[in-house]
Amino acid sequence: MQKIAIQVKNITKSFKIPHEKHDTMRSTFVNMFAHNTYEEFNALDNVSFDVKKGETFGIIGRNGSGKSTLLKILAGVYQADQGSVMTNGLISPFLELGIGFNPQLSGRDNIYLNATILGLSKKEIAEKFDDIVEFSEVGRFIDQKVQNYSSGMKSKLSFSVAVHADREILLMDEVLAVGDIKFKKKCLDVFDNFRKQGKTIILVTHAPDVIETNCNRAMIFDHGKIVAIGESKETMKKYDEIIKK
Repeated sequence: MQKIAIQVKNITKSFKIPHEKHDTMRSTFVNMFAHNTYEEFNALDNVSFDVKKGETFGIIGRNGSGKSTLLKILAGVYQADQGSVMTNGLISPFLELGIGFNPQLSGRDNIYLNATILGLSKKEIAEKFDDIVEFSEVGRFIDQKVQNYSSGMKSKLSFSVAVHADREILLMDEVLAVGDIKFKKKCLDVFDNFRKQGKTIILVTHAPDVIETNCNRAMIFDHGKIVAIGESKETMKKYDEIIKK
């Protein structure tokens, strides 16, 4: 296990989707005592794989394939119905737009809140605070409530907290959807620096070129299952064949 950063064994996760949608108060009242039926949606189906220490591991697949659900299980946001996840190192997640942020708190307070959740002490956060704000490019608005932030501002701040937490394992979901071209370049520069430091990165993306350029290995996901896993360039060739079908 020493050379493995994350080991996923037989992970299964499903959600219950209600069949009926009540969009008026009357229909809600009429159906209040009715027997509600659900459809079982299997987001992940018996998924197993390992990520090596110091590896940049890409995950790609169509929308709804289960990529983000998997990342949330690795981050501890969701619990799997079955299976296990073993981690060898502290994790820093960057998930959906500002996930974990309290919209009623200021950007400043959310930095302290999120960094504390990631395991940083108050002293460590204070030492990193200026760098987090500078990197995020939201300095003018740092004392405004996050509910007033644009989606891009939330993402930039969330990403900045995640990368400055200085954990051994980074979980990154669609990081290239963050901000403008200049900020995306900053993100990729961070990746390069982390790889040189021997950190482990799991990167979920829709961009095959990003995986080819930045990842050692890659995994194709479809309907909650692993379609292929292997060296990034060869795996992206298979993905190109899949999306052309």
